[in-house]
Amino acid sequence: MTLKNRLMGAVAGAAMMAAAAPAMADITVGYFLEWPMPFEYAKVMGTYDKELGTTVNWVSFDTGTAMSAAMASGDVQLSVSQGVPPFVVATSAGQDLQIVDVAVSYADNDNCVVASGLEIDKTNAGELAGKKVAVPLGTAAHYGFLKQMDHFGIDLASLEIVDMAPAEGAAALAQGSVDMACGWGGALRRSKEHGNVLLTGAEKEELGILVFDVTSAPAAFVAENGDLVAKFLKVTADANAMWADESKRAEMLPVIAKDAGMDEQATAETLATFVFPTVDDQLGAKWLGGGAQEFMKGVADVFVSAGSIPAAKPSYEGNVNLGPLKAAQGM
Repeated sequence: MTLKNRLMGAVAGAAMMAAAAPAMADITVGYFLEWPMPFEYAKVMGTYDKELGTTVNWVSFDTGTAMSAAMASGDVQLSVSQGVPPFVVATSAGQDLQIVDVAVSYADNDNCVVASGLEIDKTNAGELAGKKVAVPLGTAAHYGFLKQMDHFGIDLASLEIVDMAPAEGAAALAQGSVDMACGWGGALRRSKEHGNVLLTGAEKEELGILVFDVTSAPAAFVAENGDLVAKFLKVTADANAMWADESKRAEMLPVIAKDAGMDEQATAETLATFVFPTVDDQLGAKWLGGGAQEFMKGVADVFVSAGSIPAAKPSYEGNVNLGPLKAAQGM
């Protein structure tokens, strides 16, 4: 089965399952382990349950594509920190999802790592031709991989691309069964123990490779539960503001680390590479006021050019809903 067929089979299946989530007494929210964020402090402290007036069930995922499938089936109502590329893949395939906030920006925490034994870096990246690469398809790491390969003039057809979740790719790189692995978070840190990145976060940003995640939800769920979503975003924003106050970090760090399944040092190092835009910033032109919509169109066009998806939407403006975030701003 070709790379394109594997990716499109997954997203098409997710789109076919898409349906409005029924009314329920509680909600289920997806998130990532080994991806520490301030919201986890509020999660552990029970703040979401208290402020939303309902039980919030949390389930972890390996990739944003898995989040899309879970939202399509109705098993998950909100996904925190879903990558923009998997969101674009799902919506391009017809799944009716909406972005409700910008969760985090992290140019240095999503990348591809080349096995150290190959001695390949940005000065001789062309030598990757013919190599085997582990890439979590349809994710932010996949988008960054495609953009980097285009920058270095590497023909995708010359590579053996294997669809692997970041943890699997990191293990394969360590075992020597792949030559390069792409991923984020803990998997990226483990990969770096066995290799090197081609470009730094700053170098990627210079090429227009932005890396940020969003909080997403099925459009029908947002339409039917706007107040609840607004309260959820308010709790998240308050947790981000608390983390921004350095005097609070000693209190929050051990809680976040434990919930993320990480030690405190790794958690602190990871969080140091993260930026959490304020609600005011998110509503500005750089993010949800227009920038994110334009970026999504660019991501879709790159995937179309690479043969990963058959077509892009004319516009992704309808996949951003500012209503709940504006309501949260006024709370």
